[in-house]
Amino acid sequence: MWSSRLFWKLFIASAALVILAVGACVLIVSGWQEEQLVEQARHRLRDTAALVREDIGTDFADGDRQQLQEKLRRIGASTNIRFTIVDVKGNVLADSEQDSLDSVNAMENHLARKEFVQASRNGEGQSRRQSPTLGIPFLYYNLSIRNGEDTVGFVRAALPVVPLNEQVASIHKLIALVGLGVALTSLIVAYWLTKRLVSPINVLTEAAEAVAEGRYSQRIRVKSNDDLGRLARSFERMSSELGTRETQLRESIERQTTVLEGMVEGVIAVDRQEHVLFANSAAGKKLRFSPDNVAGLPLLEVVRSHELRAIVQQALKSDQPVRGEIAWQTKKSPLTLEVQATQLAGIPPAGVVLVLHDISELKRLEGLRQQFVANVSHELKTPLSSIKAYTETLLNGALNDHEHVRHFLTRIDDQSTRLHELILDLLSIARIESGQTTLEFSNLPIHKVVHACIHDYEERARAGGVTLINQVTDTSLHVRAEEEGLLQILNNLVDNAIKYTPEGGTVTIGCHTEGDKAVIEVSDTGSGIDPEHHDRLFERFYRVDKARSRELGGTGLGLAIVKHLCNAMQGSISVESSPGQGSTFAVRLRLADSHIPQTSS
Repeated sequence: MWSSRLFWKLFIASAALVILAVGACVLIVSGWQEEQLVEQARHRLRDTAALVREDIGTDFADGDRQQLQEKLRRIGASTNIRFTIVDVKGNVLADSEQDSLDSVNAMENHLARKEFVQASRNGEGQSRRQSPTLGIPFLYYNLSIRNGEDTVGFVRAALPVVPLNEQVASIHKLIALVGLGVALTSLIVAYWLTKRLVSPINVLTEAAEAVAEGRYSQRIRVKSNDDLGRLARSFERMSSELGTRETQLRESIERQTTVLEGMVEGVIAVDRQEHVLFANSAAGKKLRFSPDNVAGLPLLEVVRSHELRAIVQQALKSDQPVRGEIAWQTKKSPLTLEVQATQLAGIPPAGVVLVLHDISELKRLEGLRQQFVANVSHELKTPLSSIKAYTETLLNGALNDHEHVRHFLTRIDDQSTRLHELILDLLSIARIESGQTTLEFSNLPIHKVVHACIHDYEERARAGGVTLINQVTDTSLHVRAEEEGLLQILNNLVDNAIKYTPEGGTVTIGCHTEGDKAVIEVSDTGSGIDPEHHDRLFERFYRVDKARSRELGGTGLGLAIVKHLCNAMQGSISVESSPGQGSTFAVRLRLADSHIPQTSS
């Protein structure tokens, strides 16, 4: 309260008003009271002068000054009023304050004095001045003595002013004391009223400061039922409502922020001047900037892409969403971002929100799809063209040429087989990639699967003059895998090894462990593979020697299937090879858990 400027302003203003009002009242009342006392004294002087004039009428007419002097002294002593009798020429005939006629005769002429001048003209006169005779101030009242129409003398009554002044001073003092009491009482009342008025305002001020600081729960203790009380209650309701709305707004913002931060798509909002308002983490990650430090910066300074800026400028002019693509180079690889720009609400629009979708993978997959379609078309075209050519030859008369019919039919059968294998491989890799194939894992003895693989390819290896060697002798070694999938992996690797190993060469299957992994190796003594092909060796339809591969009947999908099956069984495939040194393909699979029952060999 004491530090409230409003309180002191109102209280000082009220106090000044009270002091001025009381002071003015004291002055007015004191002046009025003084005038009343003086007026009462004048009336008394006039009345007593009139009585004296009547009383001395005979003595004045007889000219008996001694009798007149004695009578004035008696009257003056009884009334405490000084009386003076003066003739028409201004000579003093008698005076109640003089002891003898000699002293009376010594008094100066009074005709020129103010009250006598007025009485000579009007029959009565008055004045307030210092008496030359006694040397003290007096209040005088003078009446003319007439004889018919003529003035024959004057009766003057006088009162000393000192007692009157003392009486006036006493009254002034009393009035001042009363005024002081009234002023003090008024100041107390003014203090109380000011405090009563300012206290709710201070409470409201504190509440407003609390609201400004975000504290909406502070109670407003104003119990009055006047306008301030209603204002306080309204403010308290407003504060509570603001608190509720801020909580809802904060929760909404947090939810929106969580949603935006959880989006895979990048989101950037810019104003009409193309300054960044907001950017989520995905946008920062894609475009390599820190979202926390870009608010207020020009978009072109944050993302140095004129294509993106052009999309923003186009969106600011269009009430429809604008789509476009931008290329963005990162340290790892280039990105292709699809951008959708939409105006922010407002007239004119407050800005633009950009949604950035990384379509790099889609573009890559689209490229792979196109390449895959081209490869499949090419792979299908070769056997189909051969089948069509041999069929047309037969239809054109070769059916009667028994020497060539068998050759043509054999070629048709070979190409049909190749086409069938290609389709089977395509279906297999499609099922694996789509996840439609459910692998049933079990604890497999490696030697059993290797034995089955060698059994399947032993005859083919012998026909090609290739020796197939089984070095897997540890019957206790088991892996966690799917039996059919593991067998397909080994079959594809062994099939490739036999194809590319010349007559007299060897294909060896071995196995060892590395930590918690079992490593199954298929090695050959073929021509080997240049290291520059290793990274692409497991791609679909990739061939190191295309002509020889087609000649040997390969589909180009075997190693791709191997890689996908290894990944599906949480394993991996690698190759070690160099020209003239043969090749070794290593399949790494997780060893079987000891507590899981193992299948019998």
